[in-house]
Amino acid sequence: FGPTIASAILSLGSWPWLFAINLPFGLVAIAIGMKMLPRTPRAEHSFDFLGAGFAALCLGLFITGIGSAAHGATPAAVVAELVGALVLGIILTRRQADHPAPMLPIDLFRRGVFALSAATAVCSFSVQGLGFVSLPFYFEDILQRSQVETGFFMTPWPLAVTIMAPIAGRLSDRFPAGLLGGIGLVMLGTGMALLAMLPENPSIANIVWRMLICGIGFGFFQAPNMKAIMSSAPPHRSGGASGIVATARLTGQTTGAALAALCFSLAGREGATLALALGAGFAALGSVMSFLRLAVAPPRG
Repeated sequence: FGPTIASAILSLGSWPWLFAINLPFGLVAIAIGMKMLPRTPRAEHSFDFLGAGFAALCLGLFITGIGSAAHGATPAAVVAELVGALVLGIILTRRQADHPAPMLPIDLFRRGVFALSAATAVCSFSVQGLGFVSLPFYFEDILQRSQVETGFFMTPWPLAVTIMAPIAGRLSDRFPAGLLGGIGLVMLGTGMALLAMLPENPSIANIVWRMLICGIGFGFFQAPNMKAIMSSAPPHRSGGASGIVATARLTGQTTGAALAALCFSLAGREGATLALALGAGFAALGSVMSFLRLAVAPPRG
């Protein structure tokens, strides 16, 4: 509901209200959480601050490296940041391999379905990041639409996700996630490609039906893929699997946003078109990895 609410706010007030509106939402979420979430016993091990630091620096340097390239930094600086991210990633992986309560559950990635599902999630959320960052610039700068109109143009995507998610969730009880996720990402990639090929002065309907295809595809993918990640891990490792769900989402979205900035740096006003085409490529890669799950035996135990 974010784009629609943002459009309504901008039609009544200035942009700082976009940040202020999060305060009541946050307070309501805290109140519901304190009342409804179950009390669980504390773990015997302490929080891994060093591992958390390595993870934050690794992801931070990776995203910063892409961002630095987008903002015209020297090649040496970009390479240094990306190499730093790689080194920290290797250190984190080795450190977590023997950790009694790993923040990064390396052992779960030995399960084919789990690893492919996590990689597919990263690809899909990269598509979302590329689309959600580039499209507002396209609508405002290229089509000369207002901020309010732009928000409503973005609405069909999340609206379609809302409608499709429960349908896909029910279908995941009957059909494998690899099939459903693959079909969904093919639709998402098709929608991104169609958006990249929009005519010069598209009508509202011409934009809306393309956005709906993207939303239907993403919604068709999301629920079965999340179920695949959680069900491919042993029940007692559900916390680690849930952490990977969140990490894959964050990694994909931030990577997509950084790549969108790089597209604008490389192509100027045509950056949105390049970003949408790149998103279609990520969706195609994700669909291949999703279909590969059909050939991988489900984990035992």
